[in-house]
Amino acid sequence: MKKILLSLFTVLLALSVQSQNNLRLMTYNIRNANGMDNVCDIQRIANVINKACPDVVAIQEVDSITHRSQRKYILGEIAECTQMHAFFAPAINYDGGKYGIGLLSKQAPIRVQSIPLPGREEARALLMAEFDNYIYCCTHLSLTEEDRMKSLELIKTFAAQSRKPFFLAGDMNAQPESDFIKGLQKDFRILSNPKQHTFPAPAPTETIDYITALKQDTESFALLSSRVLNEPVASDHRPLIADLRLPEKTEQIFRTKPYLQNPVDNGITVMWETNVPAYCWVEYGTDTTQLKRARTLMDGQVVCNNTLHKIRIDNLQPGQTYYYRICSQEILLYQAYYKIFGNTARSSFSSFTLPATHADSFTAVVFNDLHQHTQTFRALCKQIENIDYDFVMFNGDCVDDPASHDQATAFIRELTEGVHGDRIPTFFMRGNHEIRNAYSIGLRDHYDYVGDKTYGAFNWGDTRIVMLDCGEDKVDEHPVYYDLNDFTQLRNDQVDFLKQELASKAFKKANKRILLHHIPLYGNYEKNLCEDLWKEILSKAPFDVSLNAHTHKYAFHPKKELGNNYPVIIGGGYKMDGATVIIVEKKKNELNITVLNAKGETLLHLTL
Repeated sequence: MKKILLSLFTVLLALSVQSQNNLRLMTYNIRNANGMDNVCDIQRIANVINKACPDVVAIQEVDSITHRSQRKYILGEIAECTQMHAFFAPAINYDGGKYGIGLLSKQAPIRVQSIPLPGREEARALLMAEFDNYIYCCTHLSLTEEDRMKSLELIKTFAAQSRKPFFLAGDMNAQPESDFIKGLQKDFRILSNPKQHTFPAPAPTETIDYITALKQDTESFALLSSRVLNEPVASDHRPLIADLRLPEKTEQIFRTKPYLQNPVDNGITVMWETNVPAYCWVEYGTDTTQLKRARTLMDGQVVCNNTLHKIRIDNLQPGQTYYYRICSQEILLYQAYYKIFGNTARSSFSSFTLPATHADSFTAVVFNDLHQHTQTFRALCKQIENIDYDFVMFNGDCVDDPASHDQATAFIRELTEGVHGDRIPTFFMRGNHEIRNAYSIGLRDHYDYVGDKTYGAFNWGDTRIVMLDCGEDKVDEHPVYYDLNDFTQLRNDQVDFLKQELASKAFKKANKRILLHHIPLYGNYEKNLCEDLWKEILSKAPFDVSLNAHTHKYAFHPKKELGNNYPVIIGGGYKMDGATVIIVEKKKNELNITVLNAKGETLLHLTL
């Protein structure tokens, strides 16, 4: 089920991200807005364009201030109706005004240029608009093949100067089998389907309108689809559109920095997000000159074409410092037998060190109940900026009530960058607020839990750290959950886990033992729903300390004060005057715990 959910979230996200860099090209010979019913209807032409919703349109056969058009600037009026920018290129003087071609675009181009082309019956033109990521040209070529061939040479010379994907569209006045189209195809790829006729509009039998791309650029974008629109009346030509996917700029591929997860069992997981679907890998080594590559394989396939990336590096040497960088190559098109890749982004190098197997010293910091309050989190980070800590625990209700992927990403990025998560591993524990809202299940995919569960245990050197998940703070039957919660099995599973953990060699041989869970068993303002299941087991467990949260009020309960078999420290809340950060410092046989508030004042210093 989890893999199915991950795939669903990945697909939906990929679709939403892809639309940001999609490009829809359109070409339309409008016959000066005179339809097959002999009615000049500018709004009708505009409606066709608005319905197609293109990014840029090549327009042919359009008047400017002619008598026959009642001295109207036809392209300008279409632009007003479509809310697009208009650019007109006159080919000839006509009837007191001009007649020629034009371009409409949603985005204002960087520059526009017009060059004359030959035409025996009338002069012709090429209109070029350069945008940030591409060049789009409109033309309406001569009825004479010789003139078209001369025009082709001029167009090829002009296109050769471009340094961006170059697109040419318009009414070529040439059939697919003509010498001109054959000559055109030597340098240009036809993106539209020549088998779909465009003229005459009521019942097309000829293909004379095309959208093309310079062949040298065809690996720098992906053609998603093309089609002739079913519009038989507005003009004597039918409009044509092509949907493309352009590559993202290299510097825009990464959405987040990498953050380290699950540094156990001689391995570590590197996670990050991209703004576009990508093929990703990690390059790593004991120095930056001899690098290995890690990527994620599932059932023999590389996991790619997604935007949330999780790559495990295994077989690492404890105590060894490693350097790494993340690499993401955009995937523009992923088909069974054909794929197109975009630019590749590489991060700067970061480093990490896994603890030596018998290391007897470390420093960790613990945050809780931040409830996505950036100001509070940053204030707490200032209090630890001079501390050299080895890992970070987020003990629940930090990324709370996640409503969407974007919301989750934004604060996870805030948290991981705030504690230098690219080189310091972070552990995310679930509080009751991480369980709530529409994206609560999707939130899991942003982490790599120890043992792939929301509870677990691991060693940092000679210290054993045990993490539990209490679930919600209200009974499953509470009306606010709408019968969508059932934590019975989760809590019972942890009974078995605790019994196995307390009996394990790793636990028994540990020099120190730390317990973490979000909702306190001791000192909570109401009964913990796990109490009847866990309390008897934990009452005999030889933990050195328990770190808890949830109450939004700092508290310290010495051993036995509330029947607790170990000291209990409860972190504060999200308000600036009540927030805390807990610093855990292990030095050989001594465990020192310090609790600081947002002002840097020491609320507790405990030596165990």
